[in-house]
Amino acid sequence: MLVEFMDKNTVIGFILIFLVVIGFSYLNKPSKEQIEAQQRYTDSIAIVERQMAQQSLQTTTDESLDVVNSSDSVVADRFTALYGDFATVAQGQEEFITLENEFLVLKLSTKGGRIYSVQLKKYTNYEDNPLILFDKDESSFSATLVTTNNRIINTSDLYFEAVAQSPLITTFRLKAGDDAYLDFVYNLHPDDYMVDFNIVPHNLYNHISSQTGSLDLLWKQKIRQQEKGRKFEERYTQLFYKYLSDDVENLKETKDDSKAIPNKLKWIGYKDQYFSSALIAKESFGASQLDSRYFKSGEYLKDYSTSTSVDFDVRSNNPIQLNFYFGPNDYNLLKNYDKTKFEGQDLQLEKLVNLGWSLFRSINKWVVIPIFDWLIRNITNVGIAIFLLTLIVKICLFPLVYKSLMSSAKMRVMKPQIEAITAKHPGQENAMVRQQKTMELYRQVGINPMSGCVPMLIQMPILLALFWFFPSAIELRHQSFLWAKDLATYDAIIQWNTYIPFISDSFGNHLSLFCLLMTIVNVIYTKYNMDQTNTGQEQMPGMKVMMYIMPVFMMFFLNSYSSGLNYYYFISTLITVLQTMAFRYFLNEKALLAKLEANKKNPPKKKSGWMARLEEAQRKQQAALKEQQKKQGKRR
Repeated sequence: MLVEFMDKNTVIGFILIFLVVIGFSYLNKPSKEQIEAQQRYTDSIAIVERQMAQQSLQTTTDESLDVVNSSDSVVADRFTALYGDFATVAQGQEEFITLENEFLVLKLSTKGGRIYSVQLKKYTNYEDNPLILFDKDESSFSATLVTTNNRIINTSDLYFEAVAQSPLITTFRLKAGDDAYLDFVYNLHPDDYMVDFNIVPHNLYNHISSQTGSLDLLWKQKIRQQEKGRKFEERYTQLFYKYLSDDVENLKETKDDSKAIPNKLKWIGYKDQYFSSALIAKESFGASQLDSRYFKSGEYLKDYSTSTSVDFDVRSNNPIQLNFYFGPNDYNLLKNYDKTKFEGQDLQLEKLVNLGWSLFRSINKWVVIPIFDWLIRNITNVGIAIFLLTLIVKICLFPLVYKSLMSSAKMRVMKPQIEAITAKHPGQENAMVRQQKTMELYRQVGINPMSGCVPMLIQMPILLALFWFFPSAIELRHQSFLWAKDLATYDAIIQWNTYIPFISDSFGNHLSLFCLLMTIVNVIYTKYNMDQTNTGQEQMPGMKVMMYIMPVFMMFFLNSYSSGLNYYYFISTLITVLQTMAFRYFLNEKALLAKLEANKKNPPKKKSGWMARLEEAQRKQQAALKEQQKKQGKRR
């Protein structure tokens, strides 16, 4: 009975407790107004915490502003704790201001005081739309401040006020007190792609940590695809940087890359094939971390990021002087800054134009660019200018070509005598003997086999310099010629969308007409040249096949390159064929043979160093071969 009674008491107890809890909850249930107030408090704290984590926020709605601007003392204290004297500018409404000159349209945002978008007025992208370097969240720029209460804040989270504005100049002010602020001053000149950007402190020594000796900067930008040939454009999209007292270098363009640089830098440049955004320091940047992220597909080619610093004296009102360059990779335009705005600073901004390695760059700088500039100043059609440039180059190189053709002709007229040597000493075992006899014959008649190779080697740097020049020449961009609508990209006569393994990756989903014509002419020239240079000597097995494979390989390599480059190669090869045919037509081979035979009657000339070394090598090789044959005979 006791157990039964205790069970009843326990049940009654639980029932009473449940009723008490329900009653208490009902009586203490918050009113609708209290619930809304609590929600406002929670929302305010959440906003502060998101800002504290430096997340990218959307424009604050009017309702959110009412919550943030509430009189809740807890929220106000929290903002002050997080932002110190900058708490009053941690909330606001984003507004935009536009600066515009002959070349640029800059849209500036009061949120972070940054450049929101950049348009180059004189250019369009491959879809013929206005050329926008970046817009909205595709780029960001911010400075990091340390407050007196040791809070780290970022200007990208704060709201500036436009205190002075004109069509070319605006000042964004970040207030810290009644007479304390940080100004971002943007100055756009009437006819320039360069933007003056000054960071000007004023009476911040009571609001910024006294330990502050530098200002940390963070600059990011995604690079849009601006040209039709994505893969081709990727090759020329790179992050460049210049050491303060040294040369210009760059991160890798074909994959993700990063580099920590302890040395001082003068500028950092984010470039694509024909346009760049560059940040330039009046003095220098401190230690920097540079990052480049590579996109395999999509609307962006690269994602660049720079974390760096500049000297900053919080107790002075001296401005930090920087410059932004937003413009074309025009060699002459960039080079001119060293003579004008940045005279004496050795800026070398023209190295954003990729003209090849040192030797090739020098040839382009001192020879190719001056000639091409003169041509396009006097000829409106860029295609004709390329043709004339090719003609000038071929005329200048003709003495070397002539020497090479003459060397081949001398060996060609000696072909019957070479064949006689081959017939007299047949078989693989006599290969060294045939070679020695051939060299001896050449020495007697005054033929140097290397005399035809040296002129060709001398030509190579010029030809390779032009290979670098045409893809970087912005003058070709959106210029049409014959069927090519844009000489800066490929001229497709056939296109397809189906992915074909290997073909789509290496060749592309198109066939370029100038590239095809260049390949056809190259194959014809290879056939003709092999017939003309047949001297009767044995060739390495498969050499003929290899000679035909090379033009086809070049077609795969160049099919996605600019039509201007392939047009140049087509014209250059065609002129070479005509030069070779004309040389053969006007050459009197009988007279040439007679002259060579006459050389046999003269006393032997002193051997050239090259011939002597060649014969010595042949003798050693022959001796080694005989020794090897002798050992094999003993083993048998």
